Amino acid sequence: MTKLLPAANHYGQDVSAGIEAEPDGVIALDPGLVAVWELAAPLLRVRDNDAHTLYALGLAYALLESHPEADAAVVLPALMLHDVGWSQVPPDEVLEAIAPGGGRRDLVLLHEKEGARLAAGILAATGYDPAKVPAILAIIDGHDSRREALSIEDAIVKDSDKTWRLSPHGIDTVMDWFGLDRGRALHLCSQRVHGHLFTKEANTIAHALTALESVTLWPQRRELLTAD
Repeated sequence: MTKLLPAANHYGQDVSAGIEAEPDGVIALDPGLVAVWELAAPLLRVRDNDAHTLYALGLAYALLESHPEADAAVVLPALMLHDVGWSQVPPDEVLEAIAPGGGRRDLVLLHEKEGARLAAGILAATGYDPAKVPAILAIIDGHDSRREALSIEDAIVKDSDKTWRLSPHGIDTVMDWFGLDRGRALHLCSQRVHGHLFTKEANTIAHALTALESVTLWPQRRELLTAD
């Protein structure tokens, strides 16, 4: 579980007064997307896609800061709903679709098509702006299989989805998917992300995440852990 509470206060004093209530960079989920999430979440409980989606949304918020020309009202719901289609793929076949050295393109296409169908229903049920829906569905239907980006919104969705793999949660998840140690999982995620991104900002984030994960594997860092 994510560490939320301290185990100790080495300083011994309360520092709360020196902490800003809303510092730059700390984000919250757009209230307009809460109803969409409530309908999407049950469909995302496949291979940890629910948590994946939330972390990818965080990356999208960061990329949107650098691309004011992009329509957040398209990017964010498209990303929130991009993987709901995996709920329509037999659970024991889901990882076949993305397994290293293999893959099932038919399943990738199925989850995209079904994702667009399910997303249309969710957006309609929540009364989402109908003018935004066609662009959202076009992004979902092809977010993995389509090699080019249709728009800056599509590029941000694709980049956020891929860059997640190099986050701590992404590495943890891939380790369990394929029974890999952390080093092998980092190598797999790196080869599937670097060289496949559209925005320079995502490229920078991906290289930063890869560098930090690399350090966790250095013998010098591991020695510090055993010394503790």
